[in-house]
Amino acid sequence: MRRQLLSTARRAFWGLLLLVIILGGIYSGLFTPTEAAAVAAVYSAFVALFVYKDMRLRDCPKVLVESGRLSIMLMFIIANAMLFAHVLTTEQIPQQITTFVMDAGLSPIGFLLMVNVVLLVAGSFMEPSAIVLILAPIFFPIAMKLGIDPIHLGIVMVVNMEIGLVHPPVGLNLFVTSAVTGLSLGQTIRAALPWLMILLAFLILVTYVPFISLALPNWLGMN
Repeated sequence: MRRQLLSTARRAFWGLLLLVIILGGIYSGLFTPTEAAAVAAVYSAFVALFVYKDMRLRDCPKVLVESGRLSIMLMFIIANAMLFAHVLTTEQIPQQITTFVMDAGLSPIGFLLMVNVVLLVAGSFMEPSAIVLILAPIFFPIAMKLGIDPIHLGIVMVVNMEIGLVHPPVGLNLFVTSAVTGLSLGQTIRAALPWLMILLAFLILVTYVPFISLALPNWLGMN
């Protein structure tokens, strides 16, 4: 058992090191989140080619083409989301929604519950980047009026979008996992359900226990 644990830890080391590089680089000020994405891509390519060796050099052109196609799709979504956000701002729709919510007497607890429901539904068929660009301008002013910390709201949104990636029926990571493992989509969903329940329980904790989201920023003096 101990030998298996050590073997698994050794194989997982290079993958886990990616988290250290990204978070360490961002919080140390070594690079920005955008630059962190580039560093992560280069590091992941190096590990895949020369450490795990699950990708060959001759596969690189195909991987780059697929990455380009995915990037084009995402940029198209982001462009339309930004256009939608511009229309929202021009027509002052977020301000009108904020006024409506405040007049309705919605409490912070009720608002966060509404945020979770909307994001879970949207996350099951939309890209996280599009969700942020479309819904963040609507939720943010309401949260400020209700006295909800913006970092707390941001963490709640991120957790919701992560759940959306594994949420049936069209969570993006379900299709990725199905393709990698060779399992059918139905088998993948059944295997993911226990972990999805854990994520939903964690979402409840993050939503209604702000200390979980704010402890690190407060400790770092960022809030």
